Amino acid sequence: MGFADLSIAEIAADYGIPVEKVFSLCNQLGIAYKHQKTRLALEDAKAIIFQILSETHSKGTSDLMGDTEVI
Repeated sequence: MGFADLSIAEIAADYGIPVEKVFSLCNQLGIAYKHQKTRLALEDAKAIIFQILSETHSKGTSDLMGDTEVI
């Protein structure tokens, strides 16, 4: 397994979310870490980023759907 050369802190900064949110995602996904400077394996970084993007996309979609009125 290769390394993505991304730390938890860098992912949080890149996606504008708190480090604690990335810690929470690591816990949900079973990804081991020690601190915010932990370098992540490529597959682990991809899994976290995918989760962040899917949550962001899901939020945006529900916001748009909430404003739609069916006649």
